[in-house]
Amino acid sequence: MTTTAPAQPRNPLHGLTLEAVLNALVNHYGWEGLGERIPVRCFNLDPSIPSSLRFLRKTPWAREKVEGLYLFMLREERRAPKPARSPAPPR
Repeated sequence: MTTTAPAQPRNPLHGLTLEAVLNALVNHYGWEGLGERIPVRCFNLDPSIPSSLRFLRKTPWAREKVEGLYLFMLREERRAPKPARSPAPPR
């Protein structure tokens, strides 16, 4: 009997690594913005991906906050109006 993990087609975190989530947040908010939203030392004092990953892997409550902020960012991006495409300039 083979057991496989249940498919999670509606879970936006499924298949993402913590590193990918953290990189997306840093690209979107920057370290300063991330530190304002989740006030932990690893985001505010000499931030780096490796040190933040070490902290987040050891601290479940902080990881939950990071994952929650990532989901919020995805919702905000979906809600943002798409820029209208301007018509091509005449030749």
